[in-house]
Amino acid sequence: MRLVVMLFAVLFALPAVAADKASQAAFDREIERNAVQAAVWGIPVVNYDLMRQEMLAKTPGKVGQVIYWGRPLDWRNQTLTPNPDALYFMVFFTTKDGPVVLDLPPAEEAASFNGNIVTAWQLPLEDAGLLGYDKGKGGKFLVLPPNYQETVPEGYIPLRSEVYGGYMLFRSNLASHGDADVQASIAYGKKLKVYSLDQADHPPETVFTDVKDVLFDSTIRWDGSFFENLNRVVQEEPWIARDRAMIDPLKSLGIEKGKPFAPNRHTGTLLTKAIKEAQTLLEAKYDAGLPPFFSETSRWTYPAYPDLIKAAQANFDDPDDCPIEHRGVAYSYAYVGIKRLGAGQFYSISTRDKEGHPFDGGKTYRLTVPANVPVQQYWSITAYDRKTHALIKNVSLASRSSQIPELAKKPDGSIDLYFGPKAPRGQEANWIPTDAKRKFELMFRAYGPTKDFFDKKWILPDVDRINN
Repeated sequence: MRLVVMLFAVLFALPAVAADKASQAAFDREIERNAVQAAVWGIPVVNYDLMRQEMLAKTPGKVGQVIYWGRPLDWRNQTLTPNPDALYFMVFFTTKDGPVVLDLPPAEEAASFNGNIVTAWQLPLEDAGLLGYDKGKGGKFLVLPPNYQETVPEGYIPLRSEVYGGYMLFRSNLASHGDADVQASIAYGKKLKVYSLDQADHPPETVFTDVKDVLFDSTIRWDGSFFENLNRVVQEEPWIARDRAMIDPLKSLGIEKGKPFAPNRHTGTLLTKAIKEAQTLLEAKYDAGLPPFFSETSRWTYPAYPDLIKAAQANFDDPDDCPIEHRGVAYSYAYVGIKRLGAGQFYSISTRDKEGHPFDGGKTYRLTVPANVPVQQYWSITAYDRKTHALIKNVSLASRSSQIPELAKKPDGSIDLYFGPKAPRGQEANWIPTDAKRKFELMFRAYGPTKDFFDKKWILPDVDRINN
């Protein structure tokens, strides 16, 4: 009799056990789905926080101070698709204690800059410099905290931010890569000042730290630490109205304002699985290609999706459009935001050769840059690691530009550039090295593009592979 009772107990318990397992599987799937969504949504602030944490962990630099790279960028700068043909100055700021002044110098006869000021979400607040809001006059750009109600003093350019944190990327332009021009560019960049508005009457000295020899790696970490970066910013910043739908999904991951983020082992495993899925998704979308720029069949594309460019320039305020997925893709391969894309600078990306094959670092390729590039400042071509979207590690240089006087020109004024593991004989000055073991991608930069550029009166041809 006792055996029969026990058998009945087991049989009646089985459906409950099965139901518990099914419920747990459903909850697990929910966490994974929410984590993938959170990664795609949150990658701009994770991208921002990775750079900020790299500064805090590896350099003496602090929030409110300026770090800079005291030579043209090399592979030690492992940020996403940076420009090796300008000197980078970078300042992270927070307005939690009040407005912050970014006091930027006017252009000089032989010195100028291109700058972008963005929020922690990397939404553009304003562009500055020769082709920015100030048109080279410089000015006191005043970043205001959320919902700032006080009167803005005269003489300032107010920038209203939805969040406290943000940063400015200040590119001090180079006449050439020669030592004298580099030093002149550094001296000019050090004329910028950063201070709080309440210090405006007697601004303290701005602190500058040269980080040129630091391995500064802010490439996206596709592991569980992604959510630690995301949690840090969620704790620091106010919720933006359009993002309130993310509050509950983040709670399911253990990310909640005012509470510690401490996922247990099981949840941690789910988050790791989800971030890998997010990586696969974003890489697949990027690999599918951005819209072509120079023609319908061009392998040179827009730098981001046109709907994302439009939304960012409008501060994501269009009630009928919110391209979060396209934003997620963009901040997996690049950083910073541009308010006036096409006025100060325009970028174009190529990941494939003329025949549609991905660039192989073990092959040799040629790009012919036609004469008379329609730019007011300069143009450049940079090669990046296709997987990390950073400069290719352990190569001697990453780019060639119109600032390089030794570039060999053909009789018609055009320039042949070469990409590959070895320079073709006699083409060392026109060669950009690649890693034979890795794929690569290219970015063309036009600083100060003119109307002819956008009217497609000048066309950048596709890249040809010239050996097997």
